[in-house]
Amino acid sequence: MTSPETVLIYDGDCAYCSVAARALRNLPSTGSISWYDDAAQTFLDAQYGETPFAMFLVDAARGRVYAGRSAAQELADRAGTPGVVGALVRDNYDHIANVVGRLSGRGRDPDDYHGVSRLDDAARERFPALATAAASPDAPTGRR
Repeated sequence: MTSPETVLIYDGDCAYCSVAARALRNLPSTGSISWYDDAAQTFLDAQYGETPFAMFLVDAARGRVYAGRSAAQELADRAGTPGVVGALVRDNYDHIANVVGRLSGRGRDPDDYHGVSRLDDAARERFPALATAAASPDAPTGRR
């Protein structure tokens, strides 16, 4: 796989999230990487000045970063699910994240990061490393 233009940053300790992330690799130009991976941590710190624990979809071609509810809806839309499904996922993101976290044994709740933001210049500089790590077939899926 060549380096993707879009990268999903997800909870690599969550078995459910990991299965979904692997399925997303079938979308054109889309890769996925665990939140715990160093490249993800470096990217998030460059974009936000901290490393918020949430789902992020980074689209370098569009220069956008989707966070939390917005990332969930954008993923549903790109996967071709009906619009109502994307809206349901977005509107129920917090509840879904809490249930999945509880079922997977995750000891923390996602941070309150939602919406779409412009890809910051410092984060854009780190995107190639993020994309390369996300394209690796043996990209880490959990904590190191």
